[in-house]
Amino acid sequence: MSVSHLKELCEKYHLAPSKHYGQHYLLSHHVIQTMIDAANLQPSDTVVEIGPGFGVLTLPLAARVKCVIAFEIEKKIRPFWDEQAAQQKNITIHWGNALYQLPKMADTLPAGYVVAANLPYHITSNILRMILTLEKRPRTIVVMVQKEVADRICAKPGDMSLLAVSVQYVGRPRIAGYVPKELFWPVPKVDSAVVAIGDIQEKSRSHAFDDFFFRLVRAGFAHKRKQAIPQIAKEFNVPPSRIQEIFRQVSRDEKIRAEALSAEQWVQLANALIDRKIGL
Repeated sequence: MSVSHLKELCEKYHLAPSKHYGQHYLLSHHVIQTMIDAANLQPSDTVVEIGPGFGVLTLPLAARVKCVIAFEIEKKIRPFWDEQAAQQKNITIHWGNALYQLPKMADTLPAGYVVAANLPYHITSNILRMILTLEKRPRTIVVMVQKEVADRICAKPGDMSLLAVSVQYVGRPRIAGYVPKELFWPVPKVDSAVVAIGDIQEKSRSHAFDDFFFRLVRAGFAHKRKQAIPQIAKEFNVPPSRIQEIFRQVSRDEKIRAEALSAEQWVQLANALIDRKIGL
């Protein structure tokens, strides 16, 4: 979609791209194809899209799958989708904030659904956290995010963050492609990237384990540049000596920092602490 066409649509529907909603419209068909390829879509799939805008991603998705269920917060473009409804029978638009609406209907989605979105930068972490904690998780998530955030999500031990551990706890992320800022209108201040998260666990290990796991990880990352053991010992109100042996078994390093531990190592630590009744 060209800039001139987008400007015509914005004028027709009395819309100016909103900084508040982080509205930047993608111009590149090549990037759309990258997102579609990364999703590994099948004709029988249901795709959940967040922020369809003027359908730059929505319409190509609808041509390849059984149905697209989209969540759009900008109600000024409702007439646009009303016009599309006559031609696109397999697209359903829910008007409102996906952060609140998607969890309410996630149980009605078919197993193995896919999430695709060009996410506003300021809600990326909240959206990912919401999706990855749904009772019924998608098979795959493909999102356009800020390049810096994409690199954080896909980080390796040594450069991990709470966001990286949270995503890698339930799935396997990879960067499917980088997207220069010039491929958007209006042009944002930073470049973007397409992140594909696959191998997503269908269900939680258990609510109790999830709660304990994230309590542990948050404690470890409370002061990223400090050693993890003292922070975790303080969180669970135990002497550091009770945790040192566990860290030796998992990481062979009592002085390790949270950023050096993989998501799997955090799982091992959580299981070991639970076995020893620490923090319970």
